[in-house]
Amino acid sequence: MKKFFEDIKKDIKFKSAGPGKKLTEESSGRPPVAQSSNQVKPRAGPNESAQRAGAAALARVEQQHRPRMQTSQDAIRNQVRKELEAEAAATAAGPKSVEAEVPVKDPACFSVSGVYFICPLTGETLTKSEREMHIKEAILLRFSEDPLEASVMMVHTFNKDREKVKAAVDIISKYIDNICKNPTEEKFRKIKVSNKVFQEKVSGIEGSREYLQALGFESAMLPVDGQEETEEFLVLPELDTESLEKIKEKKEQLQNGEPVRAQLDRQPQAFRPTQNATRFELPPDFYNLSAEELKREQQAKSDIVERNSMLRTKAMREKDEQRERRKYNYALLRIRLPDGNILQGTFLAWERVAALYQFVRDWLENGWQPFELLAPGGQKLKEDEDVALNECNLAPAALLTFSWDAAVQADIAAAGGKSTSVLKPELLANIQTLS
Repeated sequence: MKKFFEDIKKDIKFKSAGPGKKLTEESSGRPPVAQSSNQVKPRAGPNESAQRAGAAALARVEQQHRPRMQTSQDAIRNQVRKELEAEAAATAAGPKSVEAEVPVKDPACFSVSGVYFICPLTGETLTKSEREMHIKEAILLRFSEDPLEASVMMVHTFNKDREKVKAAVDIISKYIDNICKNPTEEKFRKIKVSNKVFQEKVSGIEGSREYLQALGFESAMLPVDGQEETEEFLVLPELDTESLEKIKEKKEQLQNGEPVRAQLDRQPQAFRPTQNATRFELPPDFYNLSAEELKREQQAKSDIVERNSMLRTKAMREKDEQRERRKYNYALLRIRLPDGNILQGTFLAWERVAALYQFVRDWLENGWQPFELLAPGGQKLKEDEDVALNECNLAPAALLTFSWDAAVQADIAAAGGKSTSVLKPELLANIQTLS
């Protein structure tokens, strides 16, 4: 605003300075330059009457612009005053906690108590916060049974950077290859712990040293040429032919290792026919948002109407859809069956539709029969299509419709087949009612 005022004043002064002239214009009235002096004669200033006239004109112009500029300043002052008053009121009221703006619901009202996982090593059911520590403990306990298997699990599970794990596995594999190619060469059966490659590529990977020990390497302090002090080496005793074949198998075991991950517990549940099938109350575990992010999400909802009223490109809409999908980690899906009963299960939001079909088939009394699943709105989900659940707008929750293949059902009816319960008896034994 200050710059705006200064520009106006400059413009006024420029206009009051009189008509301009081109620099290249010749004028007969231009006074000649004296040859005998290097001094330029000063130009005579305006007389007193000209100064008074110029001042009066400047005052009139400034007076014409003053009401508009004053109105703009007043509007700014009013806006600033309102913001300061709002900020002062918020400070006086005290900081609002996130929990106060994001109401905490009674766990009993949730459609499912939470998200649970099954440890593949122990079979125990775990919460999200328990799974990582439990798996680490289970791997460490496995050392007493099979040190090699436990060390392979440790290498692939305890280290998050997959590129660094691959680099370490490649270096260890080279160690083993050199030993197998040169079984009588002692230098290939010794690893200098302070070696740069070992320190940079192998030593920092959890489980790598345990794996080498499981192969038979032992720690030893050995002399080094040109040094007075000894250094630590990992030394492998000389191996016979049978042991060399086994060490090759152990190398492949390391190369083919996979991280141990807790498996999602789908928590299959059957419900009696109800009108409440579309009512979902999900716990916070289903959302990929912290409490602070949930707060911002609620505040952003006020912008939805304005955003939808704008002309938006396809790329902009797709970007918003992708952002919406990333909000959810899991999907609670219900399938309404032909007998009215409802089958419910929990899924990862990015799992494929094929996983949903397999889940339903596993709990059908006649799982061999072909069937179809329809998403809300009547969209048919294709089992063989490589598409994620969240891409089908099924996250965080949805009710789908189940239907048997009409042609197969007609053949069964023509053969005198009787309709039985759709779900397996063990699931129906614990059927519940949705409230």
